Amino acid sequence: MKINDVILKTVVKGVVLIILTFSIYLFLSGHHTPGGGFIGGLVMASAFVLLFLTYDVETVSEGIPISFKKMSAIGVLISVGSATFPIFLGQPFLSQSFGYFDLPIFGKTELATVTIFEAGIALTVVGVVVNIILSISEGSNKWKA
Repeated sequence: MKINDVILKTVVKGVVLIILTFSIYLFLSGHHTPGGGFIGGLVMASAFVLLFLTYDVETVSEGIPISFKKMSAIGVLISVGSATFPIFLGQPFLSQSFGYFDLPIFGKTELATVTIFEAGIALTVVGVVVNIILSISEGSNKWKA
């Protein structure tokens, strides 16, 4: 017997949108306030896990064709690359730079290279957390059979 879960699926679509928006806010606000790549990545991964719990893995994988293993590997490469790049410029490991730019809508805005490092951390966290959840769910399906 299949449970009629139309209400659950409808509510989850809105909740996932809110969670993804909040994760982007946490990611962008993490430079000067609490947040950043790790927390933003964890919140974003929770949105994906909620989708996997509501829908089945095949449906979500068709809708979001992302390889989370590749995502975590790319995140590690971005983080390590942004951390080691200052060495080639004669700066210490993990050095960062920033500048103030006049952007059309935002006005005078600070742009920092630590955002690239945080983006790598966020991609790594999302990829690893979703891979762990998918691995656990595959194990539970095999155990039930």
